Amino acid sequence: MPGTTIVEPLDLVGLQIPYHFRCPISLELMRDPVTVCTGQTYDRSSIESWVATGNTTCPVTRAPLSDFTFIPNHTLRRLIQDWCVANQAFGIQRIPTPKQPADPVMVRALLTQASAVSSPFQPRLSALRRLKGLARDSDKNRSVISSHDAREVLIDIVFSDTGSSELSVEALAVLVMFQLNESECESIGSDPNRVVYLSRMLFHSSIEVRINSASLIENVLSGTRSPDLRAQICNADEIFEGVVDILRNLNSYPRALRIGVRALFALCLVKQTRHKAVQAGAPAMLIDRLADLDKCEAERALATIELLCRIPSGCLAFAAHALTVPLLVKTILKISDRATEYAAGALMALCSESEGSQREAVSAGVLTQLLLLVQSDCTERAKRKAQMLLKLLRDSWPEDSIGNSDDFACREIVPF
Repeated sequence: MPGTTIVEPLDLVGLQIPYHFRCPISLELMRDPVTVCTGQTYDRSSIESWVATGNTTCPVTRAPLSDFTFIPNHTLRRLIQDWCVANQAFGIQRIPTPKQPADPVMVRALLTQASAVSSPFQPRLSALRRLKGLARDSDKNRSVISSHDAREVLIDIVFSDTGSSELSVEALAVLVMFQLNESECESIGSDPNRVVYLSRMLFHSSIEVRINSASLIENVLSGTRSPDLRAQICNADEIFEGVVDILRNLNSYPRALRIGVRALFALCLVKQTRHKAVQAGAPAMLIDRLADLDKCEAERALATIELLCRIPSGCLAFAAHALTVPLLVKTILKISDRATEYAAGALMALCSESEGSQREAVSAGVLTQLLLLVQSDCTERAKRKAQMLLKLLRDSWPEDSIGNSDDFACREIVPF
């Protein structure tokens, strides 16, 4: 339970947190007390933030910190845990025992063992699994691992040990927890064999491997500046089919949906290969999965829909899906300003190409939505798209809607 949510209820019921259980920096109940070289004890997250902002003195004593090693205060932590248990009747939850940060020496040894080609298979696999566990534990651990050139080591294992599938997929699972730099992305994207390997892994029997492959593809595309190189990646055989298949068959896995949408969006940013997304069935999958996505991924999905609506085959595919237009109309002003902008852009593209889509949009109530949109605090781009769509749909408006348009100050907003 975060400190703020603990302190306020305690004050309400008259239960005081013992002074020495509070962090001198945050004044909240300590969850992971550590002692610095001056003998003072702080919550680990608080003192790490203090040092990370450039402070080199002890917050309490103002004495210089000659050593930035933080020693866990196990005795104090146990006392805090006992106090939490003793006060459970007041709604206090016992703080969990924190996992200790990764030891840099141990991380270096694990990376050395994992990359030792001459070593037996099992010790290498065990080293990778330990690294995966450490990386999953905390951002701090990932930072420690990354500082030892782990990404370069892991990339080499992923693509050099493809003959030993278990080593490769284990290294892949660790690698996707890190953000690659541009040169690392190019080292993968510029090698056709590596791209083909990732594309092939999108159809692996393991769900996790498929998701991790899509994640690395998205990471590489996002970190590659060269348009030609991005186009080369997107031209890999069955890369679109593999990503769309994740959305089609793994929709019950939240991470699969999230990664699948991100990877598809990254692929569709390349204009030359968008037709491949349509051929792979992306339009139907995006419409079918839109309601299952959270805000950020729904925005990406809608952005992808708008991108695909910019090509004729994409427009045809979306127009053929019975739910496309009603869902886009419903999305306006519902999720976020960005989502509204993308939905309006997609509707504009669809209605420009098809009178049938115009009639569907009007039937779904787009007139009211657009009039509300142009009077809202939404982005100027969204408002411009709404005004253009209102003009386009002018001849499709029912007579009673046109007659009542003064209720929305329509004549002031969209001059005809």
